[in-house]
Amino acid sequence: MQWDFWTLSPESAHKLSWLMGDRGIPENWRHVNGYSSHTHSWINADGEIFWVKYHFISDQGVEFLTQAEADRIAGADPDYHQRDLCQTIERGEYPRWTLKMLIMPFAEAKTYRYNPFDLPTAPTGGLLAPQLVGIGA
Repeated sequence: MQWDFWTLSPESAHKLSWLMGDRGIPENWRHVNGYSSHTHSWINADGEIFWVKYHFISDQGVEFLTQAEADRIAGADPDYHQRDLCQTIERGEYPRWTLKMLIMPFAEAKTYRYNPFDLPTAPTGGLLAPQLVGIGA
């Protein structure tokens, strides 16, 4: 059934290439980027509304497992990712992510070249450059 969705929804090809490619299985939670699927609204102090999407970029870099490594870990240690994160924090090695956001003025969404609320699409080509917001653990 999942393959039916993917083959009948060509807009899912980008996500499918990530899932089935080398980036599909993160080495651990510290070495993975995160992206918001949904578009959120933010309102500033002047009452202006902006649409935003979040990009959490791992300051540790990104690392991935091979399928063989993932199969071995899943069978031997299903809590591998959680344990790795907890032990890293207990050692005082706090992982960090840089937060960047795609920010679009409210009215621009009506005339943008595609629907910014459509989950499978992502602004590319420098049309909306991610803005640095901060760094956090």
